[in-house]
Amino acid sequence: MAAPEEPELSQAQTEKLLQFQDLTGLESMDQCRRTLEQHNWNIEAAVQDRLNEQEGVPSVFNPPPSRPLQVNTADHRVYSYIVSRPQPRGLLGWSYYLIMLPFRFTYYTLLDIFRFALRFIRPDPRGRVTDPVGDVVSFIHSFEEKYGQAHPVFYQGTYSQALNDAKRELRYLLVYLHGDDHQDTDEFCRNKMCVSQALRENTYPFLAMIMLKDRKMTVVGRLEGLIQPEDLINQLTFIMDANQTYLMSERLEREERNQTQVLRQQQDEAYLASLRADQEKDRKKREEQEQRRQEEEKVRQSALAEERRRRTLEEEKERKSECLPPEPPADDPESVKIVFKLPNDTRVERRFLFGQSLTVIYDFLFSLKETPEKFQIVTNFPRRVLPCLPTEEQPNPPTLKEAGLSRSEVLFVQDLTDD
Repeated sequence: MAAPEEPELSQAQTEKLLQFQDLTGLESMDQCRRTLEQHNWNIEAAVQDRLNEQEGVPSVFNPPPSRPLQVNTADHRVYSYIVSRPQPRGLLGWSYYLIMLPFRFTYYTLLDIFRFALRFIRPDPRGRVTDPVGDVVSFIHSFEEKYGQAHPVFYQGTYSQALNDAKRELRYLLVYLHGDDHQDTDEFCRNKMCVSQALRENTYPFLAMIMLKDRKMTVVGRLEGLIQPEDLINQLTFIMDANQTYLMSERLEREERNQTQVLRQQQDEAYLASLRADQEKDRKKREEQEQRRQEEEKVRQSALAEERRRRTLEEEKERKSECLPPEPPADDPESVKIVFKLPNDTRVERRFLFGQSLTVIYDFLFSLKETPEKFQIVTNFPRRVLPCLPTEEQPNPPTLKEAGLSRSEVLFVQDLTDD
């Protein structure tokens, strides 16, 4: 089954929708439309509710289950201004009053009896409020139908939320109560009974000025009865001027608390930054120490490896020296006298036999302390390298005779260690 299509918006509603999106930054047009519809297309109330949500204040359509904020009404310094009904003046006025008194007495007596009987049939709506926001929206709609849209912006939320906002923003809260059944008002405000009981009004229309005083939400002014517009402005101005010092004091205290909190937060951030800097220094210091330790360990291991290599080389030289055949006598016809010129310009002389392998010459030079670790033996003229070590092509090196050496030779030892 297809979902029902939403009704098309009027031009005014479309303009409010676009304006609300620009003010709040919401990307979803559906969410913007739902919010405006919840506030009966009152863009000021919708924007205020959205800003409250962004500041962490719950939406008026999703109130948290918490205790309502209590209002202090026991302050004896509350300014009260009660407007009584005008008394008759002159003979004509008193005559009219006395003539209408029996009719008025009978009317109000019957009206009270009817109201008393009506309570058994329909309970007082103020005693059972299940949708306070809906009641406010309904009241605004009824008010605008009768009096037009030229009125102050009504707070679209519960009484507790209004108190919380006034306390948080350090503002005056003006509460207005009136009832349909009172002789001086045209309609009754369907709000929670707890508001009426908390403010202790005696008659309607009723205005209460509430503010944060001595760290409690306190009623500082009460206006009861049918009051003229100019007198209303004067009385409200008088109440606000009389309590401005308390509100300024609360604002200064809150500003000091905020500054103290900001200062403490800055100090904490500076401490954390200093702590992180110290930790970073310690980390770098540990890294440097670890790097030095690794380098020292590397040098130590290299020195140990070099020492082991040197010892192995010395042991190998000793083993080669012990395995060398004895030097033949000088008068042996098969002997060959060879003079070796070492890389350090020293000379070494020894006799060998023609029938011995060139490996014997290599082992003899290898066993000498002055001989480098890697070397090769070279003839002077013609210059050629003697194949003293076995290779894949020549696993058995030639003898001295096969290499073409004469009875007296001079051979050069070439250092190959760097190569």
